[in-house]
Amino acid sequence: MQYLKPASFEEAVAMAGEAHGDVRFLAGGTDLLVRMRMGRVPDVLIDLKHIPGARDIVCEGGGWRIGVAVPGAELTEHAGLRADWPGVVEAIGLIGSTQVQGRATPVGNLMNASPAADSVPALIAAGAEVEVLGPKGARRVAVGDIPTGPGQTSLAQGEVISALYLPPRGAHGGDAYQRFIPRTEMDIAVVGCAVSLSRDGDVITEARVALGAMAPTALMVEEAAAALEGTTLGGEALAALGEAASAAGEPIDDKRGTAKFRRHVAGVLARRVALVAYERAGGAK
Repeated sequence: MQYLKPASFEEAVAMAGEAHGDVRFLAGGTDLLVRMRMGRVPDVLIDLKHIPGARDIVCEGGGWRIGVAVPGAELTEHAGLRADWPGVVEAIGLIGSTQVQGRATPVGNLMNASPAADSVPALIAAGAEVEVLGPKGARRVAVGDIPTGPGQTSLAQGEVISALYLPPRGAHGGDAYQRFIPRTEMDIAVVGCAVSLSRDGDVITEARVALGAMAPTALMVEEAAAALEGTTLGGEALAALGEAASAAGEPIDDKRGTAKFRRHVAGVLARRVALVAYERAGGAK
């Protein structure tokens, strides 16, 4: 294995373009190291951790720029992020153990492309984007457009993510994330649900609902969002939300749960998470 340590993302892209065989980028490395211990060692390993800005959390334009190598532990302890995007932070805080949190990154969780990834539905609901650098330059891509299937992404060969961007929260907005797991901690989500919404008084003016482990990729459920918008989250709205969430996606039967069970849980979680996001959106900003 060839180990490379670029001084910039442009250099990392150039290294990837010149490399041959299996090329991997290292930021947190928690998934990569598991692969390597299973004997799946890449031909070229490009370490991004030492690039300036890769470990920075910056308030930018009212939103947040999060470097590719910022670990979950730093994000969950960041007061500004917790205040603006508590749902995103609580989702990131569910990735692995305390030890894993010290290295695992939300970008790594995204690039692992697991349908059950915890951070991805929360980032989709938040409207998060990533900056992708490649031989053709830089582009912004919505988080939801990165995974294309289990273990697969839309990035072309030689492309790398340099940062994650969360938009400005705005006044009277709130988000939340919850998941169902068979155990009490450190397990893979059977279903995960994120809701982000904004309020004008008691009325929901805008909503985004995303589900994990209900399809080959995490997905935004527009019908569920539509069930919330223009309502004060009464019983009818919650019922419609639950029905839309249960009907979404293409859940599978496996040892962790049947498709029928997943659909039921999706509806239950959507109602619970919406109530939390609604309450948060009513707080002072």
